[in-house]
Amino acid sequence: MNGAAFWQRDRARGVVLAVGLIVVFVPLLWTASAAFGILPNNHSSPPSWTVAPTLDHLADVSVVEQAFWQELATSFGVSAVAAILAAAVSFLAAFGLARSGGRSGQRSAPLMLVLASLPVMAYVVPLSDLVRRIGLLDTLPGVTLAEAAVTAPLAVYVFHAYLASAGREAEEAARLDGAGLVGLIRTVVLPDAAPIVAATVIVLFVLDWNQLLVPVVLTGIDVRTLPVVLTDFFTLERELDWPTAAAALTISLAPLLVLVVVFQRFLDRFDLTPHTTET
Repeated sequence: MNGAAFWQRDRARGVVLAVGLIVVFVPLLWTASAAFGILPNNHSSPPSWTVAPTLDHLADVSVVEQAFWQELATSFGVSAVAAILAAAVSFLAAFGLARSGGRSGQRSAPLMLVLASLPVMAYVVPLSDLVRRIGLLDTLPGVTLAEAAVTAPLAVYVFHAYLASAGREAEEAARLDGAGLVGLIRTVVLPDAAPIVAATVIVLFVLDWNQLLVPVVLTGIDVRTLPVVLTDFFTLERELDWPTAAAALTISLAPLLVLVVVFQRFLDRFDLTPHTTET
């Protein structure tokens, strides 16, 4: 009886996993197949598939949007700099909270998670006003700083959870040897936290790469990121066919896929579960 129950439970898990994979990958495969010329033929009875592999649709993307590759590079640069900047500032803030010696860090960590869970619109309105006042509206520094500000609370929460549970023996030994704050972070804390920092930077990069509302509000003519450009491929005024739009989507997903595959071992370190703090 126990063996049968275990088998049924394992089977149920397999079914749930299969359904999840189908829900996730079918839209991606549908888009990629259209980008390479594999399309459903709804005019035949019964419906069939038109299989004519080609790279023409990928080439048509730069014809429809002449600055597409430049905008792709802009998105990559903005996302990378914003992720690194947010991680750097957030790590220092989390270290200060974790080593404050009081309950301020324990009370601030849940607040960071709340801030990270807020709708992006809650940040866009004040950020747009601030960026406009300092003269960075529709500039690369302006959109980069704004995206870093939006993702920083999540980074603070993750770093604080790690630092609050990390052992302090090496830090105490370094202090006894005369290490200052900068040297302590550079030679002891940061090397030990390198895997979680790398994982967090990758997650922040993905979030920034997919950011739409911030660049829509803070940019316009001089700066255009990829998510903003992709919205143009689906406006009725342009009357674009689905294969060209699918090709643009496929190109935009390729860098993320490569990043996740290459750095998968670091992503295993990304953990939102709060760790037990020292008393």
